[in-house]
Amino acid sequence: MTISIPTGILFGMENREKLLDCALELFAANGYDAVGVQAVSDAAGVRKPTLYHYFGSKSGLLETLLKQYLDPFFETLEVAADYQGDVTLSLRAVAQCYFSFARTYPRFYRFYLSMWFAPQDSEAFKATRPLNERQQAMLEELFRRAAQDHGNMQGRHQAYAASFLGIINTYIMLSLNGYAELNNDFVYRLIHQFMHGIFS
Repeated sequence: MTISIPTGILFGMENREKLLDCALELFAANGYDAVGVQAVSDAAGVRKPTLYHYFGSKSGLLETLLKQYLDPFFETLEVAADYQGDVTLSLRAVAQCYFSFARTYPRFYRFYLSMWFAPQDSEAFKATRPLNERQQAMLEELFRRAAQDHGNMQGRHQAYAASFLGIINTYIMLSLNGYAELNNDFVYRLIHQFMHGIFS
């Protein structure tokens, strides 16, 4: 049995996806604050009321973008960051999770990183702050559990989580800017560099 979807619904879904894609393109190229609702609507070939219908506002559009890309990523990261008794394997799994995501969605990842460094009172920073804190918390828990097996790591989970994520994002930016390739060799070098710092 074939189920037919009314043309109006299909057209609406296309408009919604087109708005999201055009918004990401413009936000990534120009920065979130520099892009207005009119520019997104024009790029998508729709009127502003259509954007408001689907997302309510520019901030609603941003929240939808973040949710669409990061909800599946966080599910994968949660599995990767689940410490199973081998800190090196866990960190490798986490790094590969980030690298795979950045390889698959380079435009989004570049945009997402730019929002980390937005002014604290900005809409972009406020939207991404809980997401950044969620990543930090996952990695802190990984290092907190690993410290039970490695006494010299005790009490350093916050610093380790922040510095490990910093190294990952630095390597990803090197790749996004054309200076490196996010492959298994890169993961090995990252983990070796980080673990040497912990156990030296």
